[in-house]
Amino acid sequence: MKHTLSRRFLSRAQRSIPGGVNSPVRAFRAVGGTPPFVAQGKGAIVTDVDGHRYIDYLGSWGPLILGHAHPVVVRAVCDAARRGTTFGAATEREIDLAEMIRTCMPGIERVRLVSSGTEALMTAARLARAWTRRDRIIKFTGAYHGHADSFLVAAGSGAATFGHPSSPGVPRALAELTSVLPYNDIGAVRRFMSKHGRSVAAIFVEPIAANAGVLIPRPGFLQTLRDVTRRSNSLLVFDEVVTGFRVGMGGAQKLYGIKPDLTCLGKIVGGGLPLAAVGGRRDILGMLSPQGPVYQAGTLSGNPLAVAAGLATLRLLRDKPPYAILEKLSARLASGLSDLLTARCVSHRINRVGSMMTIFFAEGLIESYEDAKLCDTQQFAKFHGALICHGIYLPPAQFEAFFVSVAHTSGVIRDTLRRAKKAINIL
Repeated sequence: MKHTLSRRFLSRAQRSIPGGVNSPVRAFRAVGGTPPFVAQGKGAIVTDVDGHRYIDYLGSWGPLILGHAHPVVVRAVCDAARRGTTFGAATEREIDLAEMIRTCMPGIERVRLVSSGTEALMTAARLARAWTRRDRIIKFTGAYHGHADSFLVAAGSGAATFGHPSSPGVPRALAELTSVLPYNDIGAVRRFMSKHGRSVAAIFVEPIAANAGVLIPRPGFLQTLRDVTRRSNSLLVFDEVVTGFRVGMGGAQKLYGIKPDLTCLGKIVGGGLPLAAVGGRRDILGMLSPQGPVYQAGTLSGNPLAVAAGLATLRLLRDKPPYAILEKLSARLASGLSDLLTARCVSHRINRVGSMMTIFFAEGLIESYEDAKLCDTQQFAKFHGALICHGIYLPPAQFEAFFVSVAHTSGVIRDTLRRAKKAINIL
């Protein structure tokens, strides 16, 4: 498969854009090869500038639960654009979207719309620190909560590691206010909170981790987080940027029956356009300016195009819930891929919740980032390269989730497995 134009575009991009891409993982550094420059997408298919067609399981990293260019969403965006692309003023549809979110998410009583998941998490951290009058936050190894300074810290050994910057430009003094615990380690959480809980503003967690590959919470893990934060008067913050509306209309918090104090949403909530939200208890959200003293603002917050896309998407998910069929299709894809790899004697583990999953090339359970780091990333790179040559587009990194959409019909899944069999046979 030749990528003549993509190579040319990458060379051209590198003269104007750092690394040639506007988000690092797009560069394919973890898997090698030339990143395809995409020209268009429709349903479950994307086409690159060289004319190659791929069955897409990247899904723009999660938002496209309806597939590419869903006609209802496209029509909503076009209708909104005709009325004006941005106003910098309040609109009725912002209320509609906020009400929809409140109706769906058990832990949300008030909502502030923002433009990105990073912005939502940054705002949640500021709110938590203001509400509790404490500075320390906790995150878990392998978790990615956006690129705000407080969250760009690296994990270390032991039950808990006081943070160190994982990117130049992050002040060490700020990183030291973030403590890192192993995901799914109930004992480590209890020990740390028993000793330091009164200094903790909030625990931030992806209830189903998606940025170390899919990691499924052990029974009792999320409830433990809820219990220890209540005892210490800290806040529990769910990062549902990926899981919100992906694993169900009520997100992971409804799936697992845990109500957080704050919830951060993104991706699906914007219908594929830049939109995110931070929501939660009315008393905590009441601290946001202009009602309260915690300042947060954004010129494009509640942008009418993004709000239109988000509303159209959520209404479709509400009126015609796709989750049962997505479960069946995703289970079929996961079991089919596992059967193909098993037939080739390739050690692997597939973690899946609903329509999000990850293939890990390792033996044994993968329940934490420490487990995931033992995977054979070179095998994943070979697997990724073989699949993309056969027209299957997976995320170009081992430690990411891939996604099934409404557009991935039974026929598309069948075609995927047919192509995957050819690809896996050459591994």
